[in-house]
Amino acid sequence: MSSTRPSPSSSPSPPGVQRADGSSVRIGALVPLTRPGWVEAGHHLLAGLELAARDVNDSGGIDGRPLELVVRDTAADPRKAVAAVEELAELGVAALAGEYHSVVARTAATRADALGLPFLCSSAVLDALTEQPTDWVARLAPAQSRGWRIYADHLIGAGHSRIAVATQPSVYWASGARILRDHLAPRGGTVIELDMSTLAPTAVCDELVDQRATALLLLVGQPDPAVPIVKAVRGDQRLAEILIGAPAGQPEFASWAKLLGDDGAAIPFLRYLPERLGPLGARVGTALRERLAEAPSFVAFEGYDTVTVLADVLRTHGTDRARIAASWPRVAVEGTRGLIQFSRTPGIGVWQWAWPAIQVVDRDPAQPDRFRILRSG
Repeated sequence: MSSTRPSPSSSPSPPGVQRADGSSVRIGALVPLTRPGWVEAGHHLLAGLELAARDVNDSGGIDGRPLELVVRDTAADPRKAVAAVEELAELGVAALAGEYHSVVARTAATRADALGLPFLCSSAVLDALTEQPTDWVARLAPAQSRGWRIYADHLIGAGHSRIAVATQPSVYWASGARILRDHLAPRGGTVIELDMSTLAPTAVCDELVDQRATALLLLVGQPDPAVPIVKAVRGDQRLAEILIGAPAGQPEFASWAKLLGDDGAAIPFLRYLPERLGPLGARVGTALRERLAEAPSFVAFEGYDTVTVLADVLRTHGTDRARIAASWPRVAVEGTRGLIQFSRTPGIGVWQWAWPAIQVVDRDPAQPDRFRILRSG
């Protein structure tokens, strides 16, 4: 496997890694690796992408040619993503893979569509990944509307009808709040928005009391302001019974437990894993744990599945970009989380895996490094 990253200087290739010499099959990988991107998620995504590329090359590559990842850091910046897509297209990559942040992925998908460059998006969930339907883009992650409706059902099932959402300005957070409101309203639920661009964490506590909210959802960035909000709410005796939730998955990563300790437990979030992994998923999970030196998140599995699908497409249909894009509806690949196939889904303009497993989970208060499955969908 070879991963090419932008560097101010050239450095020797590690043992066993081939330099790009024109003989490799290149895939461009978009990953948030620096702030303000969610760096921890980016590292997990990249670990999955790289592990799958290594496995592909260990099994003969693409018709005897090594598969090479050409990695670019998007840093959660749509402008950097556009520049990266254009650069990777000029470098001759056969396809694009990756990206975690929905707003960034949407920009990358739009540019890839315009350039005629196939893009298999790993992790972004925003329903409207492109403005118009396209054949150039496919996605592994479930649409936000599906996952967040399952999350809303969990809230109603747990008896919560007055739900506050701490939000920041973003298309992604606004979409999430709208999905929750539309799904909860017919079931007697009320969504109260708290604008974190104007409220301090302590002021959030006062608002929760005044609004008689029984749940607070964190539709905000990690670690700031998510961690200070949790600390403020957990430290306010008036809110001892309130549920804190994080549908976007902030508690999935180890840094959450390190920053919050016991305060970070019992905060339900969404993740995209089956209740039990099959043989491939179990093997990959073990290898990812070794690579990351911690438990792999669902994002790492998404990365692995992305390269696995693209490798199958490249072996079957070759490296011509138009043929790759035309192959999405014919994909049938066994991934770490089940059989991956793409179809057209109402309201979604890209080829969509419908659907990976979805869970609502939290960290066990008795053992914060262990996850409890609260709901599956």
